[in-house]
Amino acid sequence: MWSGPRNISTAMMRAWENRADTVVVDEPFYASYLDRTGLDHPGREQVLASQPRDYRQVVKQLQQLSPPGHSIVYQKQMTHHIAADMDLDWLGGMTHGFLLRQPRKMLASLLRVLPDASLDDTGLPQQLRLYRSVCQLSESAPPVVDSDELLRDPKTMLTRLCAALGVGFDEAMLHWPAGPRASDGVWAPHWYASVERSTGFAAPVETHPEIPSDKHAVLDACEKIYSELSEHRIRP
Repeated sequence: MWSGPRNISTAMMRAWENRADTVVVDEPFYASYLDRTGLDHPGREQVLASQPRDYRQVVKQLQQLSPPGHSIVYQKQMTHHIAADMDLDWLGGMTHGFLLRQPRKMLASLLRVLPDASLDDTGLPQQLRLYRSVCQLSESAPPVVDSDELLRDPKTMLTRLCAALGVGFDEAMLHWPAGPRASDGVWAPHWYASVERSTGFAAPVETHPEIPSDKHAVLDACEKIYSELSEHRIRP
C-alpha cells in the first residue's frame, strides 16, 4: 500500500494486521531513505540500525517473505522512500494499492512538521511515478483509495478495496485493540501516539486549512498530481 506522509497509512496497517490471515511490514525502506538523504529524523540511529540500508537487500527480503499460517503480507510503503534511480522491476511480482489524501489537508499537516516542505516531501511525485510503473508491470490498474472517503464509510470502502485486491473483506479490519504492536517500526514512539490510542477509523475532520502563500506553488503541483491519481480511485 503506497502512501505519502500525513495520511492514514498506519491506521490502514492496523486494519490489515487485525486480520488473522495477514502479517504486516512497516516502512521497510525507511533506513535506506535516511541513509541516502542524510535527514535527521527522530530516532535516526535506531532506524538505521533496525533495517538494511541497501534497498536491494530490502527488496530481496520482501520477495522472500512467506510467513507460515498467513496468506497475505501487507507492506506499509511510503512513496518518498523510493528514489528516482531505484530499480522498480520487483513491483511486478506484488499486488499494489495506493492511498491518497486531499492535498490541502495533507500539506497543512505536513507543514506543521516540516515548515520548509518541498513537493518531493509530499511523496506525490513519487506516488505518480510508482502508479505508472505498476500499471506498466501489471495486467490491470491498481486500486486507489481517497482516505477521507474511506473514513466516511470504512466498511464499504474496505470491502471494495479488498475486492479490487482479490481478497475477501474481513469485519476484523474495522476495529483493533489500542496500543503498540511488535510489528511497528522502531520509530513508532516518535510518530504513532494517536494511532496507539485508536481502536478504529475516526471520521474525517472537514476543514479547509490555510496554506502559506510561499507554499501555494507546492499546493498547486500537489493538486494536479492528486487530480490525475484520484481519477482512478474506488468510488464511495
